[in-house]
Amino acid sequence: MVEPVTTSDTPWLEADAEPLIRIKGVSKKFGDFTAVNNVDLDIYQGELFCLLGGSGCGKTTLLRMLAGFETPTAGQIFIDGVDMVDVPPYERPTNMMFQSYALFPHMTVEKNVAFGLKQDKVPKDEIAERVHNILKLVELEEFKKRKPQQLSGGQRQRVALARALVKEPKVLLLDEPLAALDKKLREQTQFELANIQEQVGVTFVVVTHDQEEAMTLSTRIAVMDKGEFQQIGTPTEIYEFPDNRFVADFIGSANIVEGKVIEDGSDYVLVSTDLGDVHIDHEDSVKEGSQVWVAIRPEKIQLSKTDPGKSGPNHITGKVDDIGYLGEMSIYLVRLESGQIVDVTSPNQIRPRTKSQGITWEDEVYLSWESSSVMLLNK
Repeated sequence: MVEPVTTSDTPWLEADAEPLIRIKGVSKKFGDFTAVNNVDLDIYQGELFCLLGGSGCGKTTLLRMLAGFETPTAGQIFIDGVDMVDVPPYERPTNMMFQSYALFPHMTVEKNVAFGLKQDKVPKDEIAERVHNILKLVELEEFKKRKPQQLSGGQRQRVALARALVKEPKVLLLDEPLAALDKKLREQTQFELANIQEQVGVTFVVVTHDQEEAMTLSTRIAVMDKGEFQQIGTPTEIYEFPDNRFVADFIGSANIVEGKVIEDGSDYVLVSTDLGDVHIDHEDSVKEGSQVWVAIRPEKIQLSKTDPGKSGPNHITGKVDDIGYLGEMSIYLVRLESGQIVDVTSPNQIRPRTKSQGITWEDEVYLSWESSSVMLLNK
């Protein structure tokens, strides 16, 4: 298989690291509609990179341009330093795994996997060895004589992955690879896919609309909206340090409220909001009197029926308006005196002694959060 050529786990932070994929000023128009609008992106050898966004954001169009199935209206795409503008799909160092898997129903697993190698006229002995090795990697050796209809959804997904990887592409493009699986199997397969990618060292570019999938799989994520990148970063950067309101709201859940800066200190900002005065650890200067947005993730908020005896910034009270019990955690919708609804999640770490124990509807509760947990958004 293709081996990683970079030694760093974060090549995008290395000044002298050369990207395997370079997208420069790429746009794609369909008539008057702009699907992808002047995007730039570098992806490095060995990354598992996710293009994340809602339907119609341009992520699949960008993937298809990488594969050569669509031609950019403007801009350039380089793979391993070679301009792909005149390179047809079948000559690019890429392979694509489709959402439907597109397996041949009349062929066995091993014949499905070997098909591309036979088309390329690879010697029989080499085909046999490569098919054996890749089926061993995806743990399907014992199923090699079965046909696709005799396999589970997760097994068919691994056959499609093996067929794509056996040709040893420099880049594997995956379009919603786990969408056809049920929730439990999808969660299990996410880790399997990431482990396989790490073993083979091939650069994966994955298109998905599933935030959890992108966060679990990827080294980095590009969040797309209306054909443009809203933010590119690691899962931690995207979640904990969103660049704008769209990213904060799209990734996970967030309580986002508008506010006015009433004090700008050397290492903090005090903002007046419907959540009361919010104290935020913040090193950048923000002009007093300016309008900003404050975002707090539901899991960052502490909830209690007991009065902590504190008041001032980052402490509020409210009544429980609704409860969602999800087993491992509970979601509480808390209504403040201002009418603002605050979303709070709390892990169910201790099994209650009775069915009625714990916080319930209409209870008065106390909410608080750390200054370091609040996100200040200027755009």
